[in-house]
Amino acid sequence: MTPATRQKVLGLYRKIFQIARKWQSASGQTEETIKEKEYIKNEAKTLFRKNKHVTDPKLIKQCIEECEARIEIGLHYNIPYPRPIHLPPMGLAHKQSRTLRHQEKLRKISKPIYLKSHDEVS
Repeated sequence: MTPATRQKVLGLYRKIFQIARKWQSASGQTEETIKEKEYIKNEAKTLFRKNKHVTDPKLIKQCIEECEARIEIGLHYNIPYPRPIHLPPMGLAHKQSRTLRHQEKLRKISKPIYLKSHDEVS
């Protein structure tokens, strides 16, 4: 990892903890705010520790982009949890048909960047 990339990653880590320190839940309830602050901290620790041994520059860049996207979406919607994707259910195709495989492929491709790591951790 280059020194510039390292600085960017550490800056994002610090930014997340600053956000967690100042975080206020949308409901304004104290216990809800505390729970959301803990979620932000635990999610950051888990994902950064999971990816600390990543050395591929492309993968590092992808992780940085995901982190930035999750920060922006969380601040915009005032919800620390990842927003689910809204895709139609795959209930119309038969299990062995080409349509099902095509729908699964489209579903995989259309997954937003901010949800890439969420399925792996949850």
